[in-house]
Amino acid sequence: MGDASRHTPEESSMRRLGSALLSASLLVGCGPTTSPEPSSEPSSTEAPKDQVAPLTTTNVDLAPECQGLLTFVNTAAPATLDAYLPSDVVLNLVSRRSTAPFVTLAEVSGVHLVGPVRLTQIESGARSLGYITSSCVGILDELALSTDDAAAVVSLVNTVNAGTLYAILPYAWNGATTLLALRPFTSVQAISNASGIGAASLRTLRNAATQGYDLEVLVSTVNAVPESNWTVKMDLSFDIEDVMAGAHGNDRLDYATCFGIDPATFPNSRFTNRPNLANAAEVHSYVASAASTAQYHGQIPASIVTNGLSDLDSRTAGGTFKGCHLGYDDGPWAGIQVHFFVNVATGFRILTVQHWVE
Repeated sequence: MGDASRHTPEESSMRRLGSALLSASLLVGCGPTTSPEPSSEPSSTEAPKDQVAPLTTTNVDLAPECQGLLTFVNTAAPATLDAYLPSDVVLNLVSRRSTAPFVTLAEVSGVHLVGPVRLTQIESGARSLGYITSSCVGILDELALSTDDAAAVVSLVNTVNAGTLYAILPYAWNGATTLLALRPFTSVQAISNASGIGAASLRTLRNAATQGYDLEVLVSTVNAVPESNWTVKMDLSFDIEDVMAGAHGNDRLDYATCFGIDPATFPNSRFTNRPNLANAAEVHSYVASAASTAQYHGQIPASIVTNGLSDLDSRTAGGTFKGCHLGYDDGPWAGIQVHFFVNVATGFRILTVQHWVE
């Protein structure tokens, strides 16, 4: 099911409820597998041994325990693939891997004729031939989960309070409502099948369960503050071109300094690119400024700001970011500042909007 993004007035009023964090202990179970040697196809007796490993702590679509899925697609002989997939799909996969090996599940999904059914068949072949073991749950909503990650997601959904779950899934409001109504869950498969939970929301839940969700709580809490002359908004999911086109501004653009953005996508000649990309420190500076303003005018608990910024730092450490700094006039003594950053490697993104009045 697709993620829901529209909210009823009743839902909007619920979003103004304060979000409180609930600590949950996520137990680590089985560990990852070692991928088979690419030079040969493993038999069922050659399955890699399990090892203790941490949860998946990066925003990837393939847990380390499931890496054998890519090894299977990248190295298995065409005749072997043909035993599990239609011949035309095999031809497309082999043609694509001849140019470069697959490194993400999304790249496999992007091959012509590869969809959810074909991914299931790929998983079946990889499991049958020992490329993955029981430490890889499998592919759900285009996300390959380990047993550790799956257990963490189930624990999160079953134990987190309602306000925080809505904060984690701001664009799957109906999905969060469904999860709250149906929990407790006993499997991640059941969560994936819940109405309103799609690929984006399942991945968000995985990230929250394995990486933390203090940043989502900060964003939700800031956005719940009633609007005023000093309104602050944040977003972790936005379209770059929509933002540059003025989605958060007006028709009185004052300045537009970007970095790493394709000039062909600039809406007008006022946009320019500076030579250097942003680093984690710059991202922190702008987000912290927005959070500080929201805290001062909205009486947000200091712990939410502190924990949220700490979570931001852990997600942005060592990264480089493209984005823009946009400024709009909004009267003789007022304006709007829009800042957004997108990690050029992972796609992680964050946007802040600040209305100000002197």
